[in-house]
Amino acid sequence: MPQIYLDVTRLVDRAIQGLLPTGVDRVSLAYVRHYGAHARAVLAEKGFYTILSASRSRQLFALLMGESGRHLKRALQWHVVAAVLEAPWTAKVSGLLLHTAHSGIEFDRYYDGLARRGIKVVALIHDLIPLTHPEYCRPGVLPAQSRRMTVAMKRSAGIIANSADTAHSIELTAPRLGCAVPVMVTALLAGGTPVSFLGERPLDQPYFVMLSTIEPRKNHWMLLHVWRDLVERLGDQAPTLVVIGRRGWECENVVDMLERCEVLKGKVIEESECSDKRLHLYLQHAQALVFPSFVEGYGMPLVEALQLGVPVIASDLGVFHEIAGDIPEYLDPLDGPGWARLVTEYAQPESPLRAAQLQRLQGYQPPSWEQHFEVVDAFVERLMAD
Repeated sequence: MPQIYLDVTRLVDRAIQGLLPTGVDRVSLAYVRHYGAHARAVLAEKGFYTILSASRSRQLFALLMGESGRHLKRALQWHVVAAVLEAPWTAKVSGLLLHTAHSGIEFDRYYDGLARRGIKVVALIHDLIPLTHPEYCRPGVLPAQSRRMTVAMKRSAGIIANSADTAHSIELTAPRLGCAVPVMVTALLAGGTPVSFLGERPLDQPYFVMLSTIEPRKNHWMLLHVWRDLVERLGDQAPTLVVIGRRGWECENVVDMLERCEVLKGKVIEESECSDKRLHLYLQHAQALVFPSFVEGYGMPLVEALQLGVPVIASDLGVFHEIAGDIPEYLDPLDGPGWARLVTEYAQPESPLRAAQLQRLQGYQPPSWEQHFEVVDAFVERLMAD
């Protein structure tokens, strides 16, 4: 195995800010877990980068993999400052850098500097949603993301796609960006957090879980209106909805529902700072995970729910079929009456539909990190041999 370098800029930045890991961060942490014992850490800012020493890399990886706490921010800041102040390391080497977060791969000087050191770059692409569905993203994201993907496709030695659906999107998008289709491999992702415990259910009444950052493409707005209708029709007999995830961008209408809709008080619980332990407690006892997104590049919550033996009601997306087959219940993300019907059915103690999905779940084999890294390790060896 060649020398591996891991760009952990996003992980460090978000940890310093005290933010809980997103799905992208959990993938990056899996790479630290797999390669960290022998990898070197890289920190970058606008294409200018620093390679940490082997000992400092191990210390930084340990901090990122450890429990968050009041001293983590200060320790990480100290490592960043020390890494910058240390004498620059300019020796010619041979190795490969794995970049598992989209941010920072849009600078040509990043690739130029690493190439002068003999280091190739491989980028993991999670999705092309800002290019294919910019209406669900922050204003102005399309030009920035076009630049990012164009540079990544042209300059990376190879691309890791997190699903065949994402790989197909790359194949369709590359010509539109004036790029050749890059050397690419597909490696499915496992669940974001290991399930190492079981616990008592956190709520007595039947409840459903929605797990995602609150942003337009996740479709909280539709689901909250479904829940309002359920509560108005069923009263106290309506199930509870637990919304797990931080508030994102352009979600004012959803926030208004969460904060000001009196009908939903007590029947919708918002968990914006949910620990992994509490998340799994909610998930493992839920009637189902509800996943009504308009578009996704993957779907780690879906994998985590099925891995726990929890049913899923999801949008009818190609990537969900790719990773879960015919196990979940699939619906159009705008079919409000359909979502209301399935939620009502799945909330029943002896639901035939829920029992049928639990039966389908018996044969589910979730993607594993071992399988993922078997693909990635072979890809790394192939790229270094070229």
